[in-house]
Amino acid sequence: MNNGTDYCAILRAETPIIDVRAPVEFAQGAMPAAVNLPLMNDEERAAVGTCYKREGADAALALGHKLVAGKTRQKRIDAWLAACKEAPQGYLCCARGGQRSHITQSWIKEHGIDYPLIVGGYKALRQAAIQATEMLVRHPIVLIGGCTGNGKTPLVREQSQGIDLEGLAHHRGSSFGRTLTPQFSQATFENHLATALLKGAHQQDQVRWVLEDEGHMIGANHLPECLRDRMAQSPIAVVEDPFELRIERLREEYFTRMHHDFIAAYGEELGWQEYSEYLHHGLFAIRRRLGLQRFAELTATLDNALAQQQCSGSTEAHFAWLVPLLNEYYDPMYCYQLEKKADKIVFRGTSEAVVEWLAGN
Repeated sequence: MNNGTDYCAILRAETPIIDVRAPVEFAQGAMPAAVNLPLMNDEERAAVGTCYKREGADAALALGHKLVAGKTRQKRIDAWLAACKEAPQGYLCCARGGQRSHITQSWIKEHGIDYPLIVGGYKALRQAAIQATEMLVRHPIVLIGGCTGNGKTPLVREQSQGIDLEGLAHHRGSSFGRTLTPQFSQATFENHLATALLKGAHQQDQVRWVLEDEGHMIGANHLPECLRDRMAQSPIAVVEDPFELRIERLREEYFTRMHHDFIAAYGEELGWQEYSEYLHHGLFAIRRRLGLQRFAELTATLDNALAQQQCSGSTEAHFAWLVPLLNEYYDPMYCYQLEKKADKIVFRGTSEAVVEWLAGN
């Protein structure tokens, strides 16, 4: 256990953190291994903040103790004690390592547990995460490019220093890219990225990141500027698998797996509705680029495919709209983007060939 100031070690180890900030603060930015057990809820925090501005620190502190008292106080202490026992090697954390974490620490101590806190709080951890990212992206980077369905994401995941940006963002980067897990806030996404970089760099003496060739945005999250700048200068290995293999991958990922995940999350009836809406939303998002007439045609084909899937369980009919979508939209768009980076391409081949090339370079 370090003394609460070795922030990179805390992040790299994904050390458990009991974050006592209000839920609204936690939603704006949190660390990967943090659990939110607030000293004050959002309404209590707002009331104390208003009191602080009007009447000063002493009055605000007194109001805080009045609001968090009796059964409310005991319920929160019980939650902290349970979390401390579950994660005895963890830390307490508030916004800046000030009164909230110190008050929580003293209340816990009254019940026989001496639990350390993060010196400087979330703000210090956040600054350390930003600085770690800026430093670690200076290592060499190889980008894995290729049209959709070429298995770039699993290829990256299999590399010892592969950083799965889409996995961290909970989004696959296209109009059909949403997953059932909501995306993080921007700050939380960046904190997860910093942690992944710290863990990856710690495992090897020679660091060379393997990343998917992404745009600036992955869903609602954007890549930090320092990483975007480095990726723009990095060599690209392009995966070129047979078209039949690509559409089978896409069938598994977008139709079989997403259908399964929606049913598992929502049950048969609502799950089917959510799955159908997910596919419709993916097409709708690119309707202007498709042209409204082509969008209407592909939507009708999608409706037919869904009807067949619901009836028979077969996903075969989805190829009737997926194949044109690849040929007319996704492949031309990516090839156009790749042409602008032609001078960065250092290798082309199947996914197996790219893996072999990475191992030898």
